[in-house]
Amino acid sequence: MSGHSKWATTKHKKNAIDQKRGILFTKLANNITVTARSGGDINMNFNLRLAVERAKQASVPKENIDRAIQRGTGAGEGTHLEEVTYEGLLSLPSPTGSTQVAIILECLTDNTNRTVNELKHLFNDCGGSLAGPGAVAWMFEKKAVIVINKQEILNNDLETLELRLIDLGASDLESKEEEILIYSPIESLKSLRETLEKDGIKIKSAALECVAKEKIDLLEEHGIKVQNLFSLLDESQDIINYYTNLK
Repeated sequence: MSGHSKWATTKHKKNAIDQKRGILFTKLANNITVTARSGGDINMNFNLRLAVERAKQASVPKENIDRAIQRGTGAGEGTHLEEVTYEGLLSLPSPTGSTQVAIILECLTDNTNRTVNELKHLFNDCGGSLAGPGAVAWMFEKKAVIVINKQEILNNDLETLELRLIDLGASDLESKEEEILIYSPIESLKSLRETLEKDGIKIKSAALECVAKEKIDLLEEHGIKVQNLFSLLDESQDIINYYTNLK
């Protein structure tokens, strides 16, 4: 449940095999619950719609989704969850000194003391540290991110698509091996999504994400250490999303 990078892609291929479904389902359900506090109708609450669709893509059962919405609207019983954002750093040695991997962690928790202690131990075990407020956040900006498969674009005419989407509010397009990432200001997400759907283009995902202003490359020798950190972040039930400055 991380931001888009080649390291995150590798991680997700691994997690498709070994990630515990129960932890993932709990994270997605908690996200729905918090989002539903602003209203339980997906037609009126666009963020709830995104959260529900994300859960469906992960095969979360309908009854789990319905219960999560009820908890959020107060119609069902459940633990009160608090939205908290933390920041972390992972320092890796390089020929020029050290490379700093910056991480934003979005959490939902019923016990912030427990979550902070867990994150401190997690980062310490990987040679990193939990950073203070603002130490990392300035490196990121909140954006809408829409992901589509390249095969959805006829003849891969990316230039024509890019010009059209920019006219509709998109700020940038990023072409990867199999996907196209469309970045835009938060307020343009709904209109861009609706336009793509009207054009018959299937959307793989659409969400609000923290996107690094400048992304960095890592040495291959650092790959295992980074993957170990990502695996621990995925196993933490309190972490809903995390984003890095990795390419």
